[in-house]
Parts: sequence; C-alpha cells; structure tokens
Amino acid sequence: MKRHKHFYVSWEELHRDTRTLAARLLPANQWTGVIAISRGGLIPAAIIARELNLRLVDTICVASYDYSQQGDISLLKGVLGGHDGTGMLLVDDLVDTGATAHFVRNLVPKARFVTVYAKPAGRDTVDDFIEEVAQDTWINFPWDMALERSIPLVDQVESAELAT
Repeated sequence: MKRHKHFYVSWEELHRDTRTLAARLLPANQWTGVIAISRGGLIPAAIIARELNLRLVDTICVASYDYSQQGDISLLKGVLGGHDGTGMLLVDDLVDTGATAHFVRNLVPKARFVTVYAKPAGRDTVDDFIEEVAQDTWINFPWDMALERSIPLVDQVESAELAT
C-alpha cells in the first residue's frame, strides 16, 4: 500500500494563499469573470471573484477523484453558452497529475488557468499557482477536516451521528 505524506491547509491559510493569487491577477479590469472547477475550485473562485470584484461566476463540473485515486474524467456540466474562456479566470484548488487540467483546458482554451496549489506532475498545465507540494503528498483541505482529521461526508453518516 502506497503511503502519502499529508499537507494540512486551514481556512485561514487557504484564504491567505487565494488572496495572494488574486493579487497576482491584477489589474482586475482585464477579467470579465471566473469559472470554478467543481468542487475544489468553488471556494478559491469565490474568494478570487470577491477580491477582484468580479460578478460573473460560472462552473465547469467534472468528476474524476474519489478519496483513494483518480479515475476517468467525465464532464457533468460545461460553461454556459459554449464560452471559449476569453477574459475568464479558470480556478481550481489544486493541480495534481494534470489530467483534469488538460481535460478542462480543452473546454476553455483561452481562459487563464490558476490554482492555489500545484504538484510537479501538473504544474506546467496551469498558468499560475501559489505553492508547490510534493507529488506524494495528500492535501487535506479545510472542507475535508475537523480539527485536522478527515471526516466523512454528511451523506455517508447516520443522522444520529451528525447530532453528536
């Protein structure tokens, strides 16, 4: 069994790193909107949209990960209107192997693609990122944790457990 190192990201660190990324994207008037890659890119995209005062926010919804491995990538929802990405920021939390990045880049080839974190295998698929993390590291985002331990999704827990 392959063991991963763990990199824990708090809400404060994520917010700070995403604001730093937003500052690199100035001046804001060069952008018309943000496209978040769901689900991981939703929170960084919201922070970037707020920091750059952008009101147009769209999503590209893909499925590729479960908690143990990356699988086939499937498009659940594309950008509305078949937009090519001109003037848009494409935002995700992380680029790992680059497989999702390549897939999504083909959908909006003219967008500027940014992530908060990047691993070496995927870093060349994005235009900018804040922090590089080793390839064998699992990033524990704040929405996956409670007191720096992984927690199950609400839909996978008995309702009695949620009350405690």
